[in-house]
Amino acid sequence: MFLKPALKIALLPLVLVGGNVIAAQSTYTSGPRELELLVATLKDRLEIADFVALTKWGSAMPIQDSDRESQVIASAQEAGAKLGINKDDIKELLAAQIEANKLVQYGLLADWFTAGAAPETLRPDLKGQIRPKLDDLQSRLLEQYVRFSPYRAHPDCSVWLKQARTKLVSDPLHDVALVRATGELCIRNKP
Repeated sequence: MFLKPALKIALLPLVLVGGNVIAAQSTYTSGPRELELLVATLKDRLEIADFVALTKWGSAMPIQDSDRESQVIASAQEAGAKLGINKDDIKELLAAQIEANKLVQYGLLADWFTAGAAPETLRPDLKGQIRPKLDDLQSRLLEQYVRFSPYRAHPDCSVWLKQARTKLVSDPLHDVALVRATGELCIRNKP
């Protein structure tokens, strides 16, 4: 039987013991490359949250922007429909990204309020520089999501997802945000 490497689950090695066949402990292979690319893109999107937080700190803009969030989700649903993605799945995916992004922003702003200042870092323009990058990432995100979608219900999806996130560990705030950003990727079978 030939399986694509990305679909292989470590097949249980069989060990002959006293004439009986015994299955050795199960091990997992890393997940499909499509998942690793998708999680890396989600991490890239979260790193932009640092710059969003800086611009909001400098301009005293609120983190919550419901109108903008609705626009982002509607735009993603329109683009996702062209790729054959279910509108509800896109809404769920983008809502998770927005919530993860806000998590980073709130965490950073809390640190800066405690310290009394934000880092002295160049603050890019939110509308002219940051949003175009987010739009580019959104296109890549949707394309990668389409390629990953066949694996969403795989029994090892959550194991693969944890492995993919672990490879991208950076700091506690961004790690928690990445968990939030990826929380809806795998479809769990109901007991």
